[in-house]
Parts: sequence; C-alpha cells; structure tokens
Amino acid sequence: MTENQTISFIGAGNMAGAIIGGMLERGYAPSQIWASSPDDVHLQKLRERYGISITTDNRYCVEQGSLVVLAVKPQIMKSVCEQIAPTVQNTRPVLISIAAGLTADTLDGWLGGHVPLVRVMPNTPSLVGKGASGLFANAEVTDEQKQRVEKIFASVGIVQWVDDESLLHAVTALSGSGPAYFFLMLEALEEAATNNGLDPQTARQLAIQTMAGAAEMAARSGEEPGQLKRNVMSPNGVTERAIEAFEEGGLRALVSNASKAAYSRSEEMARELSASDSGETR
Repeated sequence: MTENQTISFIGAGNMAGAIIGGMLERGYAPSQIWASSPDDVHLQKLRERYGISITTDNRYCVEQGSLVVLAVKPQIMKSVCEQIAPTVQNTRPVLISIAAGLTADTLDGWLGGHVPLVRVMPNTPSLVGKGASGLFANAEVTDEQKQRVEKIFASVGIVQWVDDESLLHAVTALSGSGPAYFFLMLEALEEAATNNGLDPQTARQLAIQTMAGAAEMAARSGEEPGQLKRNVMSPNGVTERAIEAFEEGGLRALVSNASKAAYSRSEEMARELSASDSGETR
C-alpha cells in the first residue's frame, strides 16, 4: 500500500475512472479514494467497480483529500472552483487540474489564491494504462507534493514535467492530440491494405499490431527513430520505395503544419477561456 494519503476526485467521468483504476492497480487502497459528481449514476458505477467512497457534495469531497483532482470540463470549472474555494482555503490540499486551456493563475484566482496547484495534460491512452502526461506545478507546490502527484499519474502511463507552463501547449499538440494522429494513420493503412486486396479484418489486425510493435521497438531499443527506420529498409527495396513516396509527398511538412495548428488552437482556447473569465467579448 502507498503512503497514507487520501485523493479526492471532483468529477466522475472516463478520465477520472481511468486514473482511479490505475491507482488501485499500483497499490492504492479503495479507502484512500473519494469521488464526487452531481450524477449519482456515474458515482455508483465507480463505487461498484472500485469500492471507493462517493458523495454528491463537492465541498465534502474536498475535505476528505490531501490531494484533489479537478476532473471537470473547462466550461464548468469556474463554478466548481468558486463553490469549493472556501473549503480549499481552509484545508489547503494540493489541487490537480486535468482541464485543457485553463492556466494555473486563472484556477488559483477562482480557488481563492495562493493554493498549491499542478496542471496535468493527460491523454486518452491513460484509459488503457498507456498514457503520456505533461505536468506543470506552480510555485506553491513543494518537491514532496510533486512526487505524490507524479505517483498518481505514473499509475496510468509515463509523466514528464515542464518548467514553463506555456510548454503545455506543445504537450497538448504532441501527446494530448497525438493519439488521433495515429488513429488517422491506422485508418489510412487499413484503407490502403484493403485496396491492395486484403479483407478489412485482416488489414486492421495487421495494421494495429504493426503500429503497436513499432512503438514497442522504439521504447525498448534506445536507437533514434531514423536509425530504426533505416534498419527496416534495404537498398532499392520495398520499404525504401514507400519511404521515398512519403518524403516526396511532404509527410514531414504535413506533420509540422498539423502540430503548429494544434499548438495555435491550444493557445486560442486559453485566451478564450481567460476572456470569458474577465467578462470580455470575443
């Protein structure tokens, strides 16, 4: 069992459930975890599946936790934060936000100010224990608190800290949105294989396993992606011909443009949410 601490989740959606499941697999006890939500159906499902404690009272849930995960949508975050702010100021837990776009300063203001706060950008493979999360801590968070937060998100994948909050836009454009990029590639590979005569089920299974195998090789080998690519290629061979077609078609520029578009949209969302908070029109 992990050290004696209680973690409260405000919100009971898919990501909260994924994190809770990962924590329990890593040795946290159900008695260490609370969750709150106005939707009692979601809460009951979490309790039935994991045996955790639940409540529909957000403030009571905050009172139980030394760490509080804010797992609600950005559009309702302000009202939730303002509701729990008096309790947060009284009990002083570490706040952990997994909402995209909302800056640490904005959240801190809604929570009453001077709270230890960590922003986390997780991604959907966290649902299967293969997540990649970028983390940023404000100046109120101690090293010991950072370690406790890191342990939680390491239960559903890898974690990487950034020192500059603005770098979370880059994290969003890479690992946050990245699963969709690979799903697009998977679609394209399947379609190409069926055009070459394979039945759809065979094409999908081979494409999925190829993608999973390549990722595992990249994780284990320690070699640069370029070298791994060259290891597959033979001079004037089949793979070399395909790579040449990708390069001639501008794949690198396309990926770069897509990443820039995602980065820009992440910045825009942060500005929109900030403008909404200040009452400005947009």
